[in-house]
Amino acid sequence: MREMPEFPWDVILPHKRRAAEHPDGIVNLALGEPVDPTPRPVREALNSASDAPGYPLTEGTPTLRETAAAWLHRRLGVSVDPSAVLPVIGSKEVIAWLPSMLGAGPGDTVAFPELAFPTYDVSARLAGAVSRPVAWPPDLPATERPAVVWLNSPSNPEGRVHSPDEMRALVTWARERGTVLVNDECYVEYGWETRPVSLLNPQVCGGSHEGLLAVHSLSKRSNLAGYRAGICSGDPALVQRLLGIRKHAGHAVPAPVQTAMTAAFADDTHVEEQRARYQRRRRSLRAALLAAGFTVEHSQAGLFLWATRGESCWATVKELADRGILVAPGAFYGQAGERHVRIAITASDERIAAAAARLR
Repeated sequence: MREMPEFPWDVILPHKRRAAEHPDGIVNLALGEPVDPTPRPVREALNSASDAPGYPLTEGTPTLRETAAAWLHRRLGVSVDPSAVLPVIGSKEVIAWLPSMLGAGPGDTVAFPELAFPTYDVSARLAGAVSRPVAWPPDLPATERPAVVWLNSPSNPEGRVHSPDEMRALVTWARERGTVLVNDECYVEYGWETRPVSLLNPQVCGGSHEGLLAVHSLSKRSNLAGYRAGICSGDPALVQRLLGIRKHAGHAVPAPVQTAMTAAFADDTHVEEQRARYQRRRRSLRAALLAAGFTVEHSQAGLFLWATRGESCWATVKELADRGILVAPGAFYGQAGERHVRIAITASDERIAAAAARLR
């Protein structure tokens, strides 16, 4: 395992303290943390399963796997056998450890987008592998064969959505090299200007999931961030390998949470209600940013606005903190983000309105 970078959110604590000095309080738009209630059917399911004296199934209950497979088909057009669905302790956990669990190590390369969620880099470091940020399309020589390539569409922080053609080309590229391709699809149900497509969709993968995995989270979709609940699906052989290692490591989702996950995947109504909330907040915040002289780039999907005023991200972070607004510096996500900030739309209606007023 290589040395870990400094935890990003610790770096902006001085700006957080400055923003908190505002007379009307801080508007924290740095984290994409849900603030709306966990859906009632999910909470009721959790309560109903709270008597859980036995150990949970690492592979998940049959009902959970069947319900998650049905969700993948219903919402994303993806057909998988329930045995190829694996519950995980939040998507960040499986992202961090996936290259290690797939056998990557010293001498191997883990590649990811040049603008990316920091945990992809951490996943390489934990495996002791080479960490390789790459431009799109992957600018790697034909002789380089990464063990794992991370894709993130819709992306964090940009909100970029790759087209089926772009993703299909990357599938071909990865298969030619024997590389495992993994798409982090945390925001797949929150498309605004375009409809995201799953890596496992037949129009992308040609009907075969060989060498492919997709990671999904209920944190954003269903306001279950505190439950630590997600799934990994795709190539049955890779899923079985992950399952075997997770059994040895004790990486099992608690039984009551598995019951809650089942309720969440079975219900689409709460997702549409949450989409409406985020769409309203996105519209308000985007208009205020544009009026304040920002340019909003990409941001076609997901829960962030990727914005710039053509200056250092740290200058923008400081100026907004002076107004009581905390945002994430684009430098957290790679050198290509040094003139951008990432602004979350996950705050309450009241706090979004306060941010919009302060920007004006």
